[in-house]
Amino acid sequence: MRAKRKIVSGLFVSLDGVVEAPETWHFPYLNEEMDAAVGAMHNEADTLLLGRVTYETFAAVWPHQTGALADRINSLPKMVVSATLDEAAWANSTLLDGDAVTALAEAKKRPGGNINLSGSITLTRALLEAGLIDELRLLVHPVVLGTGRRLFPEGAGRVPLKLVRSAAFATGVMDLTYQPL
Repeated sequence: MRAKRKIVSGLFVSLDGVVEAPETWHFPYLNEEMDAAVGAMHNEADTLLLGRVTYETFAAVWPHQTGALADRINSLPKMVVSATLDEAAWANSTLLDGDAVTALAEAKKRPGGNINLSGSITLTRALLEAGLIDELRLLVHPVVLGTGRRLFPEGAGRVPLKLVRSAAFATGVMDLTYQPL
C-alpha cells in the first residue's frame, strides 16, 4: 500500500498571528536552523503549491537565487491557484484550471511526495476548511506586529489541531507542526 500524499502548509507567523508580508519582518530571525527546517520541508515535497500573490513574489526572487534551496525550489513542479493570472511563466509552473479544491483533492490521490503550500493565506484557509491540509507548519517568530492579515481572522470558524512536532530555534522562533483533528 502506497503512502498517502499530503498537503503541507508552511507559514511564517508573528506571535499575534500575522502572516502577511513576512519578507518585511522575518529576516532578522533567519539562521541555519530555519534554513535547515525550510530546506527539509522542500526536500520532502515533489510539488510546490502557490496562490497568486505568493507565486508572483517567489517568481520575482527565486529564479535569480543560487544554492541548494534555490535549486530545489526552482526545479520543483509548481501548481498555481489564481483566478486572475493568464499564464505562469516561471519554470515548471502550471495554472490550476477550475475549482482548486477539487483539483487538489484529486492531486492528493495520485502517487508522489508532499505538496507544499508556501504562504498563500487565502488558499491555506480554503484548504483547511475543505479538510485538505494534512499538516500546518508554523514558524512562529518572537515579534508582535499589531497589524496585518492574520492566519485566523476574528470570526473564523473553529479549527481543532493537534501538535505533532515542535522545536525551538536559538533566535526564539518556534517551529510547530500541527495536524487537523
